[in-house]
Amino acid sequence: MRFTKAHATGNDFVLIADPQAQHPLDAEFTAAVCDRHFGIGADGLIRAVPAQRSEDGRTALTEAGLTSTEEAPLWFMDYRNADGSIAEMCGNGVRAFAQFLRAEGLAELTEGTLPVLTRAGLKTVRASEEGYAVGMGVWSFIDPELASQRASDSLVQAAGLEDPRPALSISMGNPHTVVALPDSDALQALQLHQAPTVDPTPPHGTNVEFVVPADPLVEDGVGRVTMRVHERGVGETLSCGTGACAAAAAVRVWAADQGVDTWRLNVPGGDVTVRFHARADGAEEVELSGPTVQVYRGELMAE
Repeated sequence: MRFTKAHATGNDFVLIADPQAQHPLDAEFTAAVCDRHFGIGADGLIRAVPAQRSEDGRTALTEAGLTSTEEAPLWFMDYRNADGSIAEMCGNGVRAFAQFLRAEGLAELTEGTLPVLTRAGLKTVRASEEGYAVGMGVWSFIDPELASQRASDSLVQAAGLEDPRPALSISMGNPHTVVALPDSDALQALQLHQAPTVDPTPPHGTNVEFVVPADPLVEDGVGRVTMRVHERGVGETLSCGTGACAAAAAVRVWAADQGVDTWRLNVPGGDVTVRFHARADGAEEVELSGPTVQVYRGELMAE
């Protein structure tokens, strides 16, 4: 089985093409491949499969009201975290996935865009100055009532924090819990090899982002935030695309600065840009852009 190793601001993936749907993923295989000592090593494993040939892909097609044919396949991003657990969506992964599809000759940009089907719905990727940009869909509060009352809905405790801190839960098609910290010293003191404790505990787990807003928060019309993240099923990663979107959304709420639509997120693996676009119904769609890099190709060997 041929594979490609790629990363997007340090969030790294093993990608495989499976046009005939001959290599369905399971938790054990994924964990073995993603193991950094005994496998290739990655934050996640991504399989490119025609949507109509995958059970989860067919489900995603039905939910999105879409069709996919042999002549014009819609590629499904079958994504699992490093521990083998299934993930709905990964913003960095989608961008790496689009680059992979093009490099493998499986898909091309049509009128400047490329559609990708995920478990969180259809995402549209375009080429950008930073590399690739992906439409992430609409962001929303996981608990709208508490969010509107207090701009927080939970408490988070993490190694390196003296006391639990209030947090705001944001959905980007997958769950996020965003915590604000006072300064970079507090951010660097975190020990994110241990999973933070979130109260109340989300039923399906959550990604936890810790953020420090810049001072001043906005320069030249761009909001700036520094972030670290613990991803469910993985641990601390150098970057998280959906997490960057959730973090920017939370900071906008806390700052009551709805006029700033472009945000620059500094993560350990580099920088990504998050842009908000208002819709007529009052909701906001989010776009994530940043670099992607293919590191090497190889062949998985059976033991």
